[in-house]
Amino acid sequence: MAAFLINPRGDCHWVHAGDSRIYHVQNGQLIKRTSDHSYVQTLVDRGELTEAEAHSHPHSNILVGCLGTEADPPAATHVITTLQPGDVILACSDGVWHYFAPTELASVVNSLTPREATEFLIDKARARARGAGDNLSLVIVKIEALEEEKKVPTLDEMAGGVPSVGGYVPRR
Repeated sequence: MAAFLINPRGDCHWVHAGDSRIYHVQNGQLIKRTSDHSYVQTLVDRGELTEAEAHSHPHSNILVGCLGTEADPPAATHVITTLQPGDVILACSDGVWHYFAPTELASVVNSLTPREATEFLIDKARARARGAGDNLSLVIVKIEALEEEKKVPTLDEMAGGVPSVGGYVPRR
């Protein structure tokens, strides 16, 4: 499970459990990704495996925490305090990320529109899985600059008023 919330003020809060991931990409570079709740991630964290070795490890599918078990999941949270225009948030299942290097994911989501990147990643993951892959779930959000806020005219202004101290005086 992976979920995120982007607030209007430009911060992003995320939470995840299991091996679905969330990536933050800025200027085409991976800034942060969630850490899996898996057996092989535990080995990576202890320095017993590299990320590359974990990727092809025969027990890479064993989770040590997820939704749907009797124990509460080890939900991990993170906050990005200031998203910038052009930043990308990608949330995806292991059926997607398993077939891409993190740098490849960052390049794809940075260079294509969210729709194009989604279609590309799904098609490429299916091709690389050769019919044997896991489920494919993903969402991509690209942060865009807000247009400058436009002043909403008052009723007096719309009626042709002229500025005065404390408001508008209607024209006659």
